[in-house]
Amino acid sequence: MTTSHGRAGRRALTLCTVAMLALALVAAASAPESADAQQMQRLSIVTGGTGGVYFVLGGGLAALISRQIPGVQATSEVTAASVDNMKLIGSKRADLALTLADTAYDAVKGQAAFRGSPVPVVTLVPLYNNYNHLVALDGGPVRTLTDLRGKRVSVGAPGSGTEVTALRILEAVGIDPARDVRRERLGVAQSVDALKDRKIDAFFWSGGLPTSAVLDLASSPGVRIRMVPLDPALAGLQKQYGALYFKSVMPKVAYPGMAEDVPTIGVANLLVVHKDFPADLAYRIVKLMFDRKPDLVAVHREAQNITLLNVAARSPLPFHEGAIRYFRERGVAGF
Repeated sequence: MTTSHGRAGRRALTLCTVAMLALALVAAASAPESADAQQMQRLSIVTGGTGGVYFVLGGGLAALISRQIPGVQATSEVTAASVDNMKLIGSKRADLALTLADTAYDAVKGQAAFRGSPVPVVTLVPLYNNYNHLVALDGGPVRTLTDLRGKRVSVGAPGSGTEVTALRILEAVGIDPARDVRRERLGVAQSVDALKDRKIDAFFWSGGLPTSAVLDLASSPGVRIRMVPLDPALAGLQKQYGALYFKSVMPKVAYPGMAEDVPTIGVANLLVVHKDFPADLAYRIVKLMFDRKPDLVAVHREAQNITLLNVAARSPLPFHEGAIRYFRERGVAGF
């Protein structure tokens, strides 16, 4: 027979149990992240503006890393591109960066935009080569480099590798960027809009083929573009900067409306990290990029040019130890 004292005792025990469960739930809800969440390593990949190849390819690489490397979550970030990217790597506010080789070389040497503040950046993978564009409208006043004197010209966004190269190209043919042109500093998407609205006469862009913003311009109804040859600047560039710049040819199939292949100036693109980046993770990222290269090609066709051919000669920077480990495993010459 159950006594009133027994029933009261069981009710007290039940209430105590409920209270303990409630406290446990509250504690769980307010507890720190789980061990798995705490162990997730987050990487920032700095790219470029939304109209360029860096933005597209960097986003594809971030997605690939997040899918294929356990415990790592990568995100791509929009930036002004190469110069800003090197500064973000130097301050360790970014983990991986896409950059032009000439800008990365300046960063390592502590010169030009990095004077007195060298950045200890190293190469993971040479990517594809950029084609320097000088885009004008067919029938407009700009047909040659020297026609830029007195014209309204966008030289690229502040903090971009495009701006670095554009200013050097102008100087190589004796044009003073500060006095001889009416200079605008616009990203590629903004340059396209300004040219379409006739607010500028031409713009520089350094990018892979095709660059989506330029492709959109060339495909616009009523618009016919002209790609201005840049090869007259090559001798002056190589005299000043050596093999960082090389002869290249933009094929006429690159953009609608191009009547012929256009001689231009090439510069390599690199995927780089700080020298302190973890060696094992560097190795895994390099291996992933070559093992799953078709995934990157599906994002942008310039990824076809990520190759093991002549790797060591395609970067003016030292290579990261994790990258060297992978290239040695593959028997790549120069490592």
